[in-house]
Amino acid sequence: MSIPATDREPEPRTHSGYEWIYVLSGRLRLILGEHDIIMGTGEAAEFDTRNPHWFGATGAGPVEILSMFGKQGERIHVRARSTAG
Repeated sequence: MSIPATDREPEPRTHSGYEWIYVLSGRLRLILGEHDIIMGTGEAAEFDTRNPHWFGATGAGPVEILSMFGKQGERIHVRARSTAG
């Protein structure tokens, strides 16, 4: 997943499941509960998604990550596709 740089305010969410994130390139900002973490290339995180969380690129540039989640977290990551008619 590639995430462009942003300066928007994080909006932590919760849902059932478990997630693993590995940073391929760039810098990732991860809000996990009360923790505000900046992760770099080669770093990984794993967490229960029932904890409030949000992640995105730092304002410094885009970030590319590998994200895996347990089956129970699958629905939160589905993206609707537009139907061009």
